[in-house]
Amino acid sequence: MNNIKRFATTAAIVAATLGLSACAGMSNQDRNTAVGAGVGAVAGSVLTGGSAVGTVGGAAVGGVIGNQVSKPPR
Repeated sequence: MNNIKRFATTAAIVAATLGLSACAGMSNQDRNTAVGAGVGAVAGSVLTGGSAVGTVGGAAVGGVIGNQVSKPPR
């Protein structure tokens, strides 16, 4: 069980590092969408006790909010 936790932690760190490095060529709106989705996923997971549906729902709502916050004026 300890090996599984260590593997999961390492995988999460690697995924976060790769995800952050992919933001170099993104527009401000794209970056805010990605950050909103990440924060929303964490919040949804925490609020629903780790439910997959809550995590996905939180990511969707957070992504939409992040996208709309930095929407360029018309």
